[in-house]
Amino acid sequence: MRKKVTILSLLLIFTVFSSVHALSWAINFVVWKGKVYEVKQAEPIKNNRIGHVIGQVKTKPDDMTGEYYGNASNFYPIGTKYYEIKGVSTSHVIAIKHDNQWVKAIYVYKAPFHIMNLLTNPMFIFSIPLLALILIGFIFRVKKLRIHT
Repeated sequence: MRKKVTILSLLLIFTVFSSVHALSWAINFVVWKGKVYEVKQAEPIKNNRIGHVIGQVKTKPDDMTGEYYGNASNFYPIGTKYYEIKGVSTSHVIAIKHDNQWVKAIYVYKAPFHIMNLLTNPMFIFSIPLLALILIGFIFRVKKLRIHT
């Protein structure tokens, strides 16, 4: 009987303490080309300063770990577009449309490395067949040299 009570108590404790936890972010951010930009909703931009679309939100951070990769945002939904601001380098500031007004997103730091950044990079994907051909060629060359020696 004591074993059953102990097991039931442990099971109850694990059930209660394993509830879902979500991160609370200190800032709203977007990630573009490996850079994290803090969105300053209190700093609107006039329509005539908005340039071309330069990217969009494609992924969301993991609510449990906080990890993210690619063009991500912890606040804006997937599909939200990023825009250049005329006369300002995109390496410092970009624009986001928020509640029918344009707001600044200011560069704060380089995004942390995530393996998915590499695996989803088109250059990496296209280089795999080339690397395979080089490896096959190397193997054949080594075998050919062994046959002749």
